[in-house]
Amino acid sequence: MTRLLPAHVLAGAAVAGLACADAARVAVGPSRLVLLAAFGALAAAAVPQPVRLAVVALLVAGLGWWWGSTRLAALDRSPLAPHVGEANWFAVEVTAEPRVGRFDQRIFGRAHRFGTVPLDERVELELPLGRAPPQGARIRALAVVKTPRGASAGSGFDERTWLRRQGVHVVLHVDAWQLDGRRGGLAGAGDRLRAWLRRASVRGLRGERRALVDGIVLGDDNGLSPELKTAFRRSGLYHLLAVSGQNVVLISVGVLALALLLGLPRVAGHVGALAAILAYVLAVGPQPSVIRAAVAGCAVSVAWLVGRPRDGWHALLLAALVLLAWNPYALFDPGFQLSFVAVVAIFVLAPWFREVLEGYPLPGSLRLAVSVSAACGLATAPVLALRFGAVPVLGILANALVEPVVGVLLGLAFAAAAVEPIAPGLAAALAWLDGWIAAYVALCARLVAAVPFAQLRGIPAVVATVVPLVAAAVAWRRFRAWGV
Repeated sequence: MTRLLPAHVLAGAAVAGLACADAARVAVGPSRLVLLAAFGALAAAAVPQPVRLAVVALLVAGLGWWWGSTRLAALDRSPLAPHVGEANWFAVEVTAEPRVGRFDQRIFGRAHRFGTVPLDERVELELPLGRAPPQGARIRALAVVKTPRGASAGSGFDERTWLRRQGVHVVLHVDAWQLDGRRGGLAGAGDRLRAWLRRASVRGLRGERRALVDGIVLGDDNGLSPELKTAFRRSGLYHLLAVSGQNVVLISVGVLALALLLGLPRVAGHVGALAAILAYVLAVGPQPSVIRAAVAGCAVSVAWLVGRPRDGWHALLLAALVLLAWNPYALFDPGFQLSFVAVVAIFVLAPWFREVLEGYPLPGSLRLAVSVSAACGLATAPVLALRFGAVPVLGILANALVEPVVGVLLGLAFAAAAVEPIAPGLAAALAWLDGWIAAYVALCARLVAAVPFAQLRGIPAVVATVVPLVAAAVAWRRFRAWGV
């Protein structure tokens, strides 16, 4: 078991303080904050060593609470909110790809000008179906400022609250737009990396296979049919369409292996892995799962470079600290909740499940896949039941079927992207093989989803959530009682 270290306590205190800002905000001026911090530092220096860590942790939690309150105040500020109902020309930078619905398409952007008034505010663009500006485009748009939709009676989805937690308070209903250039800097580099990865990793693929490889590599499900998305949800495989730690691990291992083949020192390999991870984050965007995985991956390389042991719990706390420091509202995001709950389950429950399966005649890779899937499925079931009202009960089976090939799919996609500039034919061959693996993953999702009880809702979903938790608690108690 991992020993509790001061670094764990302080990182956990900072995370707790940031989370407190979601419940209640504190308003402290800079001068008063400096005085309080100085008083806390003096108090920590005056108390005995055993108590000092607790005092410092309280001080860190307080600073986190203040910072979280400051960030929430900034996220809640909207210069455009008083102009709801007005029409004008906007200068907008498109920051994401369009999300296509049944009647319109919506795109996140950042408004830099309202008529002749400069500003800097996140917005959502609402456009009719058809042509849409690409990610990274700078456009001039004639639009009407609208308030987001509230909770709908049919789905219960509250778009207004969902957008507010991302710092978006108005929707721009676009009547006309024209391209005005492309953004530059790091964001522009990320756009180019994403476009290259999207093109080079699926060279020659078409249709559903191309869309599925895109979804797994880039976390983009826009190209998938509604029927296939539903199959992934019912089968418990939808997590494959969110960039995960597996993607980051493959990138890191690939760069380290390349450095080894080229005869470069290991230091160069870890520096290259850090650069590759950061480039991948730029390409796929700041999703909670990818930020968590990227922080953990960078922490591993940095730990090696400075000669410190790897610490999974510390990396997990650092990832939560980074995400909540940027946006404390992320605590309410289902992606944040599912990602962190799943990793905690891998740390805590998966080793026990693997020990339980030791006596069964299963290959080691399958035993690992089943134990990880069982741990994640058990831990995330309450979140799925509370947030979406549905629990996939055959997720362990579906993940056991596809887990052995997902790593191969990602490896082939990254390899195809790497060789495409110098060997397009080889890239096309790798993508062709990848397409067959994608077809197998889609087939597994559809077969498992076709089972009538693959997904449960309402009271059955609650039962499917509670019973395994109680059974796991009883089994764990007996397991500990036996002294195993």
